[in-house]
Amino acid sequence: MAVALVRAATAMAAVIMAATIAGVGALEPSGWLRAHATFYGGADASGTMGGACGYGNLYSQGYGTRNAALSTALFNDGASCGQCYKIACDRKRAPQWCKPGVTVTITATNFCPPNWNLPSDNGGWCNPPRPHFDMAQPAWEKIGIYRAGTIPVIYQRVPCVKKGGLRFTINGHDYFQLVLVTNVAAAGSIKLMEVMGSNSADWMPMARNWGAQWHSLSYLTGQGLSFRVTNTDDQTLVFTNIVPPGWKFGQTFASKLQFK
Repeated sequence: MAVALVRAATAMAAVIMAATIAGVGALEPSGWLRAHATFYGGADASGTMGGACGYGNLYSQGYGTRNAALSTALFNDGASCGQCYKIACDRKRAPQWCKPGVTVTITATNFCPPNWNLPSDNGGWCNPPRPHFDMAQPAWEKIGIYRAGTIPVIYQRVPCVKKGGLRFTINGHDYFQLVLVTNVAAAGSIKLMEVMGSNSADWMPMARNWGAQWHSLSYLTGQGLSFRVTNTDDQTLVFTNIVPPGWKFGQTFASKLQFK
């Protein structure tokens, strides 16, 4: 009996260790979860431009038409901006409205607000606590039949795949730098961000202003800038002197570093 208990404890410890090791590093796809999905933005997805994540023109930023607005339950006050989700129409719940055997991967680029004037199961699709994707029409039509309008889906978070490194767009004015971070691979979303001017040796914390936009209230005009970025997988990259002295508001600076 004692030998059996020792073997069982050893096996359990091995399982726990394997699970711990598997959880370290890049985001692993989670299990499938249930939600619903609608679409917006027109057949060319032009109506999805802008949005609550602050990405602006999704075409020029590289997000294209594979994007979606997330309901309150998923949006997390903008902390989910940039995350990627694999979505399939749930044929077990609505076989007549699903295209079989296909999935589509989207990036979270917008917020789908609640509509408290409509019930959650009939129009108020983005009301808490419902997980819901209001997808760009071209992405939605990859998995659903157009006339359905609303379809049940299954989804999972997956790592984002991007070409090239992170990009930083600086807007604002003196004493207020508003930095948009785009083209983020792996987790896709940013947890913490810091800035250091070339006249300083100290990192200064930045705050999430809205969506994927982070701000600093320090006077950094005319200085070279470095950024230290931590994603929601707790991976950190340092972008040393990514912004040269003499930068102007409205400029974008591309790096060669990327999360993996």
